[in-house]
Amino acid sequence: MRETFHIISDGSCDLPVSLTQEKNITVVPFYVSFDDQHYLKENVDIDIRDFYQQMVEKKGVYPKSSMPSVQDYEDAFLPFVEAGIPLICICITTKFSGSMQSALNAKALLLEHYPHAVITVIDATINTVLQGQYVLEAAALRDAGFSYQEAITRLEKIKSSGRIFFTVGNMEYLKHGGRIGKVAALAGSVLDIRPVITLKEGEIFPSGIDRGRKRTTQKALDLLLAYLKESSLGIECYSIAVGYGYDIEEGAAFRDHALCVLQKNDYPIHEIPVYQIGATIGVHTGPYPLGFGIIERGIH
Repeated sequence: MRETFHIISDGSCDLPVSLTQEKNITVVPFYVSFDDQHYLKENVDIDIRDFYQQMVEKKGVYPKSSMPSVQDYEDAFLPFVEAGIPLICICITTKFSGSMQSALNAKALLLEHYPHAVITVIDATINTVLQGQYVLEAAALRDAGFSYQEAITRLEKIKSSGRIFFTVGNMEYLKHGGRIGKVAALAGSVLDIRPVITLKEGEIFPSGIDRGRKRTTQKALDLLLAYLKESSLGIECYSIAVGYGYDIEEGAAFRDHALCVLQKNDYPIHEIPVYQIGATIGVHTGPYPLGFGIIERGIH
């Protein structure tokens, strides 16, 4: 069956390769480097498990990520443009990366040779696992028979509902990336204080601090509960996912705990997917990010 439109996202969406293949989604990878010289395509030249393993083993080494090039996007767009298939390309928030600009430049170059090409590039205003949920909602709209323009309109409407509530293992990577001050980082290392962070509409906001992993992860869950309680929509109208870094067992246990708490609070939810946070965000958070992504569903 011929697609009515095709969905492309950059690698910040952090969806498993098996899932993007199943949902017929094209992913344009980010690059990651541990030495500032050799940049590897995520999930092509290096998988996420290996990325985190190196972070854990090479303490004091801070990897860097690099956005997809214009050529990377051209190569991804071209087969669909030549086949006359409209494209929706969903990119990480522009406040974190220039990925969207690469996509827009590729679109402009292709339109010079294919003036009838139909390409819409969307600033997701979000990233990582939350961006993945947003991309899956785009696929759900496509597969439900929404027209190209109907899907774009709906996607633009729901993206502001997206939130990430998360914490990290320690402050070292945030400090190295300039996300927090040196004094705060020093206090964090001495007192075992860790931040709880909210991302919404492309911006990061501090949402508290606490000592120890158990307390900060509970704060992330409390933020999720508060968001749901403030909403006029039922939980069935939202897509919720857990994102984790190096430790899959911790991610699964956190998901199971969250399900119990949500059910005790009269939210009839029985499944939450667990996705591994990729290198694009992992270079800033370190190997132990953990939290939730939530966004309104495209169809409810």
